[in-house]
Amino acid sequence: MKKLILFIVLCFMGVTSVCADEITLAPSAKSSILIEVSTGEVLYESDSHEKLAPASMTKMMSLLLIMESIENGVINWDDMITVSSNASSMGGSQILLETGEQMSVEDLVKGITIASGNDAVVALAEAIAGTEDNFVVMMNDKIKELGLNDTNFKNCHGLDEEDHYSSAYDMAMIAKELVKHEKILTFSSIYETYLREGTDRQTWLVNTNKLVRFKQGVDGLKTGYTNGSGYCLTATMKKDDMRIIATVMGEPDSNTRNSEVSEMLDYAFAQYSLKRVLSKDKTVKKVNLTKSKQEQATLIPIRDVNILYKKGSTEPTPTFDIKVNKLSASIKSGDIVGSLKVKDGDKLIDTVELTVKNDIQKANIIELFTRYVKDIIIGNIQI
Repeated sequence: MKKLILFIVLCFMGVTSVCADEITLAPSAKSSILIEVSTGEVLYESDSHEKLAPASMTKMMSLLLIMESIENGVINWDDMITVSSNASSMGGSQILLETGEQMSVEDLVKGITIASGNDAVVALAEAIAGTEDNFVVMMNDKIKELGLNDTNFKNCHGLDEEDHYSSAYDMAMIAKELVKHEKILTFSSIYETYLREGTDRQTWLVNTNKLVRFKQGVDGLKTGYTNGSGYCLTATMKKDDMRIIATVMGEPDSNTRNSEVSEMLDYAFAQYSLKRVLSKDKTVKKVNLTKSKQEQATLIPIRDVNILYKKGSTEPTPTFDIKVNKLSASIKSGDIVGSLKVKDGDKLIDTVELTVKNDIQKANIIELFTRYVKDIIIGNIQI
């Protein structure tokens, strides 16, 4: 009681740092975390690295690999996938796939993101990797690629299985990667829709994430529940240019889960602001070229650069340190040609890689000779 009184007094006195340290979010969860997506900054966490059963939040990693496979041309949105007996036999949440049934990749993705269909995710896993086991290997390889240490997958759907575990931290970081594929949000934001519409097997899908209907700005991402995991949720919400991800694991019931995640999101937007300090199409430097068709390379960041700061504090005034690599005569847009460090005083806030705005092509001998003559005429070269 004394601590509570002291906490209230300090808050009224404006001692915000103490208030921030004392705050507790999602008290009923076994584990929780709150992050801002563009900076990756952790705004709040509690036991965020505890290894727990992730239930159907597992499907976020499956969806990440599915989105990458679509973008890489392994499968296409309109491909028709034939359902195996293994996929159709999946228990738990499902979209009632039958052995031999054909369904498009797009509809299967809807079935995963909206209804958390175990049968749908297995069908796509088999289409991409041949077998679910092969797909699970890909999932664990992706975990290593992302540098995450709290996760081991044994299946692609999230049903309880020995040695199938993750953490709130890892789930949030997987979600951070997944939302880079913005089309996934067009599915995860749908509250209700139909599959097989107009047929005698028309299926009504209702989103397992009720926040997409009842909380403005929430457009995903994935719920989870098993006897072993309790109630889990990774939710994402965007307001203006700031996107927040909140993850809770081991909640006692769905109402508590939804309420506590909603409070986490409200806290993030009430307490923090995002400042765009550099857009990804902003020229940061021009570099002269001697052996390319283009005489200059325009360097831009490979992504937007934002700074997160606490509301009520002084807005950061960043400075930039630019490092340019030795440039070759031929460069494609997207190739990394340097880096830019963002600092607030002596504090390093972010490091972003640089690329060229347009493709650079190597000059041929005639083009180099023409440029040489031109430089002599205008006086750039003395002979």
